[in-house]
Amino acid sequence: MSTRPNSPRFHALIPCAGTGSRAGTSQPKQYQTVAGQPMVMHTVQALAQLPQIAQGWVVLSPGDDFVWPVDPRWPEHFARLRCGGATRAESVCNGLAAMLAAGVPDDDWVLVHYAARCLVTPEAVVGLIDACRDDPVGGLLAMPLPDTLKTQKPGDAPRVDATVPREGKWLAQTPQMFRLGALHQALAQAAGTGFAGITDEASAMERLGLAPRLVPGSAMNLKVTYPADFAFAEAVLKGRT
Repeated sequence: MSTRPNSPRFHALIPCAGTGSRAGTSQPKQYQTVAGQPMVMHTVQALAQLPQIAQGWVVLSPGDDFVWPVDPRWPEHFARLRCGGATRAESVCNGLAAMLAAGVPDDDWVLVHYAARCLVTPEAVVGLIDACRDDPVGGLLAMPLPDTLKTQKPGDAPRVDATVPREGKWLAQTPQMFRLGALHQALAQAAGTGFAGITDEASAMERLGLAPRLVPGSAMNLKVTYPADFAFAEAVLKGRT
């Protein structure tokens, strides 16, 4: 589906400045080779397939020394920005500021998608765009909590404190889709507290009193976090070729 003439455009913003300390890799996890190429390349290519995405912006750490391979599969309408921060929220905030400085209009949509969610499908992103393009706030892909949720008692040995009802609880995923100006405002306000309590883009919008829309995603759209996740991602990506 193409955008209407003179309507707000859609942009992808991929924070890619983290270290991935839980992944157990010798380099930032987004650069770990998965199915023949750095993991972030799978993420970029999935989003670049969408004709709805006018531009893509990949936010790197200023000190990033990764040697990017000369790859003809890098999409021409995706740019790399060296403006990442100490946290993911800061990286996104800095990336949004760079987009505004480049002349991207406030009312354009930005889809923030984490580099480590390399299994996202174009179909899922299209579903998010279609669900939120006329929404006054925006929204995010998410999954209703499928399992029983427990809280833990204080102490060295983990023990159950209580069972939490799972009804009405969702696992947030990405992309998360909001208007560029509104999201930048929300994160800029949170910057004054060091982004305390901001765990994703939706939480920044919630702090303004807004209620982002929940769009059902897929369990396949996991965030590669632990060593075992890499083997799973490799198998899935190889199965798609």
